[in-house]
Amino acid sequence: MVSLIIIRVVMSNAPGETISADFPFKSQYATIDGVRLHYIEEGSGPCLLFLHGNPTWSYIWRNIVPEVAPYARCVAVDLIGMGKSDKPDIEYRFFDHVRYLEAFITHLRLRNIVLVMHDWGSKLGFHYARRHESNVQAAAILGSMFMPVSSWGDIPDDFRDTLLGWRSLAGWDLVAERNVFFEEVLPSGIMRDLADEELRQYKSPYKRVASRKVLWRWAQEIPIEGQPADVGEAMAAVNEWLRKTKLPMLLFHATPGGLGQAPMVDWMTSNVTNLETMHVGKGIHFLQEDHPHRIGSHLAHWLRELGLSRSPEEG
Repeated sequence: MVSLIIIRVVMSNAPGETISADFPFKSQYATIDGVRLHYIEEGSGPCLLFLHGNPTWSYIWRNIVPEVAPYARCVAVDLIGMGKSDKPDIEYRFFDHVRYLEAFITHLRLRNIVLVMHDWGSKLGFHYARRHESNVQAAAILGSMFMPVSSWGDIPDDFRDTLLGWRSLAGWDLVAERNVFFEEVLPSGIMRDLADEELRQYKSPYKRVASRKVLWRWAQEIPIEGQPADVGEAMAAVNEWLRKTKLPMLLFHATPGGLGQAPMVDWMTSNVTNLETMHVGKGIHFLQEDHPHRIGSHLAHWLRELGLSRSPEEG
């Protein structure tokens, strides 16, 4: 039996902080090697690139982008095979995502980027920043873990059982056939109850079983005990780079937090030189769904402090 870590409470939003289910953005597409990547773009000025993780898409940033767009150019892309991007018949390995993402950055001529990253988007973003640091000005991180996982024994028992299930022969049935990421994982990573329309929006790009291959593959790519070796080597290089870089970084975290939350915060504060942290309140993994306005407003404030935003009066 595969178990899931589920810690949930009913949470009310602060006055004036309505969390909208709407996605009122114009869909745009960049064609990379004949394949379309979907993205949205709002605002002008310094460039923010929003990178989602598994199993979400740019929809997760819908309440944050409007908070920041008065001060910056906000670009939120759907990774290859995810969201409204095309879903070609590829393996969806980590380095497939790297290739399409980096081609997207080149295609849109994104320069002096501020990365805003969640989950696997953080790993992709940091992999890019390590190798193209001259094109990155700063990075904000939510819901990701960068401590090396050298042993299965380092993973909490409940999540270890879950992860082993996803990586077993039954994994395809769980992820693709039973759609466990949307039926259980996404709701259990949010403190409040998603509205029916929000869950419908999240699930809509993955109606076909075959379209969930990318979600299944992400579960296989988590590097543990050196496997898969290529992803493990890339993340080891990122860990080493994080100890050396002077890039300004902002880490959002919450209580109780997701997997490894407190140890991850401790690791980041002990190893990353130019780091600011912000505790947003109660949250698990998908903090964008519990505290979008708090995250967005603080992100805008942080950009102003760094001198990386424009004034709304500039147009």
